[in-house]
Amino acid sequence: MGEREKDKKQKHKKQKHQHPNDQTQSTPIKPASDFSFKPSSEVKGLRFGSQFIVKSFTIRRARPLELLKVLSFPPTDKADDRKLPFPSTTAYLPTNFTILAHHAWHTLTLGLGTKKSKVLVFVFESESLKSAVDRIWPPEIPLGEVNKKLIRGLNGCEMARFKFRKGCITFYVYAVRRMGTVGFGCADDLRIILQSVVELKDFLDHTAMLAMPNQRSISFCPPVAMAH
Repeated sequence: MGEREKDKKQKHKKQKHQHPNDQTQSTPIKPASDFSFKPSSEVKGLRFGSQFIVKSFTIRRARPLELLKVLSFPPTDKADDRKLPFPSTTAYLPTNFTILAHHAWHTLTLGLGTKKSKVLVFVFESESLKSAVDRIWPPEIPLGEVNKKLIRGLNGCEMARFKFRKGCITFYVYAVRRMGTVGFGCADDLRIILQSVVELKDFLDHTAMLAMPNQRSISFCPPVAMAH
C-alpha cells in the first residue's frame, strides 16, 4: 500500500497546470479556433510581482513600422502605409522615460531592481474594431493603469492572452474580438505575430533594441554617413 501511495504522489507532482494559451519555442502555434477567449473582465492582465515602482513606468502606442522592427520583420516600403502588414493590430512600447528609468532603478538598487520591460500587442478581429478602440485608448499610459483602462475597460469584448518572455522583454499578446463572435477574423495575422515572437532571440539590452529613430536613448548613436 505504501508503494502505491508513493507512486500516486509522484505522478500528481509531475502533472503541472498549464494555461491553454501558453506557448513555448518547441510548441507549434495552435489554430485560432483553439484559443481560449474570455470576457475582458476575466482575462489575465499584466503581472508586476513585487516591483511596484514599475507600475508608474509608461508605455506609448507604437507606429506600424516600429512594431515590425521589434518583431524583426523584413524592411517594408515606407511609401505606402496602406500595404503595411497587421492593419488590425495596435502595439504599445516602453517610452524613453521608461527605458531610462529601468536602468536608473536597476543601478540604484544595486542590481535588485528589474530591468525587464513590457511590450503589449493587441490583435483585433477587424480594422473597424481597432479604429473604434484606438479612438478611446490613450496614446500613452502608465503600466499600472493598463489592466483597468485597456483590458478590463474594453466592455463588450473578449480576449485570448499570450505571454512570452524574451530576455529583458516580456511580450503580452492579446487577440480581441466582440463578445459572442465565432472564430477570429484576423487569425492569419495573429498566427504570424505569435510565431514571430516565438522565433525572436532574447533581448539582452532593451535600451538598444527598442530605441527608435525618434526616440533617443542612453545608447543612441547617430548614423554615420558612408560614401558609395
